[in-house]
Amino acid sequence: MKLHWSSVASILTISLIGAACTEGAPSAVTVPTVAAPTTTTVAPSGTVGCTQDRENSYRPTGPVPNPATFRVGSVMADIRRSGKLRVGTAADVLQFSARNPLPTVGFANGGEIQGFDIDMLHEISRAIFGDPNKLEFHIITYAQRIPAIRNNEVDIVAHTMTINCTRWTKVAFSSEYYHAGQKILVRNDSTVTDIAQLTNKRVCVAKGSTNIDELKKHPVVAVPVDDLGTCLVMFQQGAVDAITGDDSVLAGFAAQDPYAKVVGKAFTDEPYGLAMKLDPQHREFVEFVNALLERMRGDGTWKGIYCRWLAGCANGQLPAGQSIPVAKYGR
Repeated sequence: MKLHWSSVASILTISLIGAACTEGAPSAVTVPTVAAPTTTTVAPSGTVGCTQDRENSYRPTGPVPNPATFRVGSVMADIRRSGKLRVGTAADVLQFSARNPLPTVGFANGGEIQGFDIDMLHEISRAIFGDPNKLEFHIITYAQRIPAIRNNEVDIVAHTMTINCTRWTKVAFSSEYYHAGQKILVRNDSTVTDIAQLTNKRVCVAKGSTNIDELKKHPVVAVPVDDLGTCLVMFQQGAVDAITGDDSVLAGFAAQDPYAKVVGKAFTDEPYGLAMKLDPQHREFVEFVNALLERMRGDGTWKGIYCRWLAGCANGQLPAGQSIPVAKYGR
């Protein structure tokens, strides 16, 4: 696997991640369960022009095809011929896409990027090449996710990325593969339990995220940063009073900092999608990825990835209240 760096991740955050990693995989972090909505919800701030559910993607035309049958000229055939799947992701989101500083197979000096998002990418690589490790990593910030796709720097982005209608005008999304919700992280001795209690307080948030759009609705002092990992450093230094982000990400921060906690109920729905280029030629690639996600939901692969990286599974079963996101089509 090759690494291309588009940004430098926070050294402190990554070193803290190392403390949570053993035997090539981080110890489990309990991610607060946010059940996927069973009814259509109003899209969060920053979405426009929704004529259908934002989670609607392109329906697969059939099962996952054998690589030998890829249509000549298709995106999958071109990727296979190139010998690598170029992926945009993070390196500091514990349990989703984080650098493991400990030695692992093929990474004697540490450095393997691991997590829920990364295992999704391994499965796509396996479906294209028959090898899960044909990945070329491009480490990008939240704000770089869409430009990286539109500028042909990567083939796909797996970066805890929320599907919304504004983004659908710029990139294409797979069906939902994980469901999260926005929360806040505060100090252990804080009495804050809701974002409404942070009036005039400094709240760190990632640029280019749906979280910053939501924050505009509240009378807080937003402190935007390029990398959400920087928020943890600022929080520990006392430069901000709280951090806001998806509960999936904040749970990793809380695991790294014993003096922090995630509080309150989720105040948004954040359906995650794998992002690809939005054009007619790439639609077939999105359909291919959706067919693979369908198979992963049905054959236990999705559940296995969840239980590997996120806490709460017992005897291989998902925790109470957690369900596999159901695909929506119709675009």
